[in-house]
Amino acid sequence: MENQTVVQKLEALVRLQSIDSKLDELKKLRGDLPDEVQDLEDEMEGYKVRQSRFETELKDLEDAIKKNKEGIKEAEKLVKKYNDQQKNVKNNREFDAITKEVELQELEVQICEKRIKEAKDKIDAKKTEIAAIDALIKDRVQDLDNKKGELTGILGESHEEEKKLMADREKAAKKIEDKLLKHYDRLRSSLTNGLAVVRVVRGAAEGCNIIIPPQKIAEIREKKKIVIDEHSGRILADVDLGSMEEEAKPKKAAPVKRTKKVG
Repeated sequence: MENQTVVQKLEALVRLQSIDSKLDELKKLRGDLPDEVQDLEDEMEGYKVRQSRFETELKDLEDAIKKNKEGIKEAEKLVKKYNDQQKNVKNNREFDAITKEVELQELEVQICEKRIKEAKDKIDAKKTEIAAIDALIKDRVQDLDNKKGELTGILGESHEEEKKLMADREKAAKKIEDKLLKHYDRLRSSLTNGLAVVRVVRGAAEGCNIIIPPQKIAEIREKKKIVIDEHSGRILADVDLGSMEEEAKPKKAAPVKRTKKVG
């Protein structure tokens, strides 16, 4: 590649641009489908994480109910025990002390019952949320399957062509020196239309329609050096006949003003 002429370098760049433009067209056929599929997959993952969290919270609430029910049983046992003890008290002081313990355990029962009711209300709300998430997942699964099927169909149709173009691109890229190839790749990634190597058509660079001065058009035609458009950074590889004709047109001479003779 070190002994390549400017003409050979330009031909290699034009070839690479042609291949990349065809690959761009194949990508356009897919449209936004790959992104839509990815977005739906990410959305589904988010729903599943939320669903898992809700189910964990549901289990915690059920465990809390179980714990409070056990607390009620324990408190009721103690109430029975204290009531039995009250029958055998020897003085008012012991009676009052046991009565206080009974009241505390009865209060504990009320607290546990309140907690159970609150947990059950939360469980009902959580189940409603889980049902809504399940419905969303079911809906999105259908959308995702449809999008994936559509994308698979498009990819199947273009797979062989894309595979061949990628192989051609690899060969074409090997014929371009590293520095020039890096400039080309960097330029392509920064341009919305991907046109890094263009012709001058009717006096303007393809892809951006910036007017190219006649002197620079002459340099492009000579092909003695790689000419870069100073505005867009595009590599100007060739000039169409229209631009050459416009450049070759002679400028019209200014009309000669005639002076009137003073008689």
